[in-house]
This record gives sequence, C-alpha cells and structure tokens, in this order.
Amino acid sequence: MSDTIFALSSGPPPSGVAVVRVSGPAARTGVETLTGSLPEPRRAALAIMHRGGEVIDRGLVLFFPGPQSFTGEDVVELHVHGGRAVIAAILSALGELPGFRPAEPGEFTRRAFLNRKLDLTEVEGLADLAAAETEAQRRQALRVAGGGLRLRAEAWRKGLVRARAWVEAELDFVDEADVPEAAGAHAMDDVAQIAHEIRAVLDDEHRGERIRDGAEIVVLGPPNAGKSSLINALARREVAIVTPEPGTTRDLVEVRLDLGGYPVTIVDTAGLRETEGLVEREGIRRARARAAAADMVLWLGDVTVPVAPGPGDVAGRLLRVGTKADLVGEPSDHVALAEKFDVVISVVDGFGLDSLIDQLRRFVADELRPRESDLIVRARHRAALTACADALDAARASPDQPEIRAEELRRAGDALGRLAGRIDVEDVLDAVFREFCIGK
Repeated sequence: MSDTIFALSSGPPPSGVAVVRVSGPAARTGVETLTGSLPEPRRAALAIMHRGGEVIDRGLVLFFPGPQSFTGEDVVELHVHGGRAVIAAILSALGELPGFRPAEPGEFTRRAFLNRKLDLTEVEGLADLAAAETEAQRRQALRVAGGGLRLRAEAWRKGLVRARAWVEAELDFVDEADVPEAAGAHAMDDVAQIAHEIRAVLDDEHRGERIRDGAEIVVLGPPNAGKSSLINALARREVAIVTPEPGTTRDLVEVRLDLGGYPVTIVDTAGLRETEGLVEREGIRRARARAAAADMVLWLGDVTVPVAPGPGDVAGRLLRVGTKADLVGEPSDHVALAEKFDVVISVVDGFGLDSLIDQLRRFVADELRPRESDLIVRARHRAALTACADALDAARASPDQPEIRAEELRRAGDALGRLAGRIDVEDVLDAVFREFCIGK
C-alpha cells in the first residue's frame, strides 16, 4: 500500500457532479500540488484545480486524514463538474504525480479491510449494497455492512477465547491452585450456549441468500399455452419470442423483476410435449430440471383446450394459471374454470393479470420476508458458521479428552476467523474484491 491510488468514485459521465477519490501516503501533498492547499479536515472548501498553470476546473475539496477515514489512510475527495473532458483532465493530472496510480477494482475497500476499518462480512455487505436492485436487498445489505454479523461473531469469538483459555489452563496447569477444579467443564456451559446461538442463526431457511439472489419462479406448460406471452406481460417488454408455431421456445429465458420490493427471476421454458427433436428434447429436460429447484412453478394451461396435460411432479409451490381467457365468451364462464385453475388470465386484454401479480407478490413476500435474526447472506458465511458449530459439538462430545476438546475449540475459533477474514482467506479475498467497481 505504498502507492497512492485514485479513481472516479461517482457514476459514469456526463453527470452534474463527479467525485474523484484519492487515498494513500501522498494524497495530502499530491492534491496540494493540484489545488494549492487543502482545507481543514472534514470541511469542504472551494478550490481551483490546475496543471502546469492551466486551470482544469473549480470544485470542492474534502480532506479526511488517516486513520480516521474510510480506508484508514489519508483520503482526499475532489468534487468537480461531471463532464468527460473535466474528469479526464483531473485523472490525467493525478496520474502525473509521483507515486500515484489508478486504483484497481475494490482497492479502496480492500485497503479499508487491510487497515482493519472493516471486516470481510462488512466488505461483502458494501458490495451487496452497491449491487442492490430491490428494497429488501438494500435493507439486508445495509444491515450486514453496518456490522450486524460482525458484532454477533465477535461476541462468539470472545466467548470461545475465554472457554479455550479455561480448557487449556486445566490441561496445562492442572496442579496450579489458581485453576479452579473442573474449569473445563464450566467452560463447556459457555460453549453449549454459543453452539445453540449459532445453530439458531443457521436455522433461517436460507432467507438471507434468497433475498440476495432472489426467488425463482419457473413457467411450465404445453406448447402454445402462452408462457412467452406471460413473460413479456410481466416484464412489460418483449424478452421472449412469441409465434403460433409450437416449440418456438427451446432454451431457458430469464427475466429479473422487482415484486413488492423483493427480487424475483421468472424463467420461461420449452413447451412440455413428446418430441423427436434433439434440441427441443434438451430444452424440455432443462425446463423440468429448473422447475424441480424453483421456489414456485406456474403451470399454464389453455382454457380453450378441454383436457390439458398436468404438470406432473412439482417439488415447490404450484399455481395453476388458465390462459387465453379472452377466447371464452362470457365472464360467467370464468367461474367454471375456477375448478381447474387458481387464476385465469388473458395477456391480450389484461384480464386477471393484476390478480396473478398480487398472488406472486404475496408468495414472494411470505417466502423472503426477512427477520432481524437473519444474518447469513452468502454461502461462505454459512460454511464458516457450520464448521464452527460442528467443531463446538465435537468439543462437547469429548468430556474426558481435554486435548481433543482444546483442539476442537481452536478449530471453531479459526472458522470464526475465516468468517471475519482474519485467518487463511487469501484465496477468498481476490474473488470478493473483484465484485467491486473501480473507485470503491
């Protein structure tokens, strides 16, 4: 971290205002070269930015001296006009300063992590916050970025350190008067409580990961049942090809939607039928496989077909949707269809679409509604906490083997260390920080 890094931290130009961020040991002197002086810490000041006697722009300058800054280093922000030429000139001028170079993706946040301003869970929360598409994702990411998981993990870690100290004291200093009798047994009471709390966090039905990744709804049905037309209607744009020819859709078509503040992926699939075509058969196989793993399946059936094939075995929630209601003569006829379908729709005149969307919203909200106790948002978090809980259970299962008990407590502590990003995570770091954009 001997270099001083800089990058555009705001959105791509043109924009009303652009923010250029600088961090590193030469941030203070380098920006002084550009602006003539720096304002008092954390106070914005108007400055003229120049290069070689030529004025580049007039804008605001903010100075955050380390270690009380986002990265823990000296940080300067230049708030300038957001034109492409202005931004290019500012970045070019910074690049000419000794020891300055453009930042790599996520490098500001990585420096904050290495300077212990953030732990790895908070870093991941920031990444999710920057990528949040829905209100539920925003709230969850903000909770994680604010240290929700870190605070619980730190409390568990302190309890494990204390328990491990008693166990090892009983093991190594059994003859010392300062070590109470059965110190290890008393420590196991704390271990049991920590294990119980971690298991409770793990027993969350994977809500955190599902909010982050979104629920999945797969649309199934025979050819020409209106699957692609429904996908287009829900997306309010043409994302799937619609033709009268059966078998038009052969591969999976995915659409991301925001339903009531929750992320959802709707998947259009090949029409299910017996066919000799290799490509279409592969599409049908993929459709069935995707439906087997979906949170919900919409089975579409043409209301004008007297006997439509059934959906077969569906593992998740099934909603039967009757399509092409505009081809049914009288509204009273829709009542008879209620015995065959949960909802009847027409994408031609919009009949029933609001009812269908309302049912989908309620389902997704029930499935994904978060709780304050939902802390796990990534598979990495779950793996680390599961390893910790397993090690604690192993320690408790060895009451007469203090050496094994001490080793299992060490393993449990290491698992929590990997969660926070402090132990053996070099292989994880690059993957995490690659998720960030330049300037973050």
